[in-house]
This record gives sequence, structure tokens and C-alpha cells, in this order.
Amino acid sequence: MPALTQVDGILGPRAVSSSIQWSTPGVARGRAPLLTAAHRDREIVRNPHLTEDWAEYAVRSPNLLAAVQAVLGPDVAVENTFLVVKWPGKAFDIPWHQDGIDAHLELHPERSVSAWLAVTDTTVANGCLEVAPGSQRLGYLPVEKEPTNCAERGRADQAHGFTPETTIPVPLRAGCAVLMDSRLVHRSGTNTSDGARIGLNVRYTAPDGILRRDATSPSIVPISGTGW
Repeated sequence: MPALTQVDGILGPRAVSSSIQWSTPGVARGRAPLLTAAHRDREIVRNPHLTEDWAEYAVRSPNLLAAVQAVLGPDVAVENTFLVVKWPGKAFDIPWHQDGIDAHLELHPERSVSAWLAVTDTTVANGCLEVAPGSQRLGYLPVEKEPTNCAERGRADQAHGFTPETTIPVPLRAGCAVLMDSRLVHRSGTNTSDGARIGLNVRYTAPDGILRRDATSPSIVPISGTGW
């Protein structure tokens, strides 16, 4: 297992990439009503890349995959995806957390990266991604289960006791994505707009990127390279 050598991490001091186009805005926006109809009243759909053609394409989209390979190398697999639908006017805050660690998983921060893909336009009003710049330098933080049964609503583990000094919203146009350091602490707020906010989160890993993983998790899906 490679040792951690970069304080800032594989994405540099910002720990989040510039916007990457995974789809055209029109195609992504056109997908949104199909998803809201298919997943009516659901907020979290786990691992849609295993069952839905659009998500299988999205995780392999050429621009996004090239950006992932630029930091992880040619051998890339999808460890996990989940689709998040924030319905208008329904309280749903995802707390501060890190994608690379939870009660069942730990990813090597230099051999993994997470991606956040906007299916709809995301804004501060509808609950866009919000990051704590520089938080990747803290390493992985302790996690704990939230006291309420919110596992079906997504991230039930969170960065225990984390209070950010500075936060930055990351609004995205539909069809755009960003990569994040697996240690970057981030969250999103409630959708207070008039329409659904939809995003897809993806965890990518290189062959030696998994430090700990629950044996009951679905198998990883290699999508490029020959090192599997």
C-alpha cells in the first residue's frame, strides 16, 4: 500500500476540481423528469450504475473518466454510487461528512477520489454541494451514527464534532461534475426551490485504494485498465 506523501492530496490545495462536463446540459436536464417519475417519493437510490443505463454511462463518460485517470492512473473502478433526489420544500440536510470513510469503509486518499455529478442545475437555493476548503489536511475524522434512523436518507455517518472555519458553495450546471479529495469534508442543505434537485455521487478507486470495506458491499466494477 502506498504511503501518504501529499499533505494537500492528489487534487491539490483546493481538494476539488474545476467543473467537468459528463453530459450536455440538455441531455442531463431531460433525464431529470424521467428520474423523478421512476423514483417518486424516494430520496436515495443506491448503486444505480448497476441497474440503470444512464448511470452506467455517466460513471464512464469520457471527460469524467479522463479526469479520474489523470489522478488515479489508467486502472479505475467504481466502488459505489448513490443518486440523491432533494424534493422541493422537504427538509433534507446531508451533514458534514467525508466520502472516503464511514462505519464500513475506508479508502486510501491518494488512490481514490469521489465525483459529484449534477443532473439538474444545482444552486444554493436548491441544496448544492458545500465544501470546507482545506479540510482534507485534517485526514480522516472520527465518524458516528446519527441518533435518528436516517440511513435511508443517505449519509448516516458524519464527521464527528466538525465545525468548519470557512465554507464554499459549489453550484453546478446540469451535465457538469466535480472531483473531490476523499477526505474533503462537505455537505448539502435543504432544497427550498420549486423543483427537484438531483445529483449522482460516485466513489472511484485504483486497485490498491481500498483499505477497509464491508464484505457485504456490492462488488466493485472496473471500468478501465488491465490491472484488475
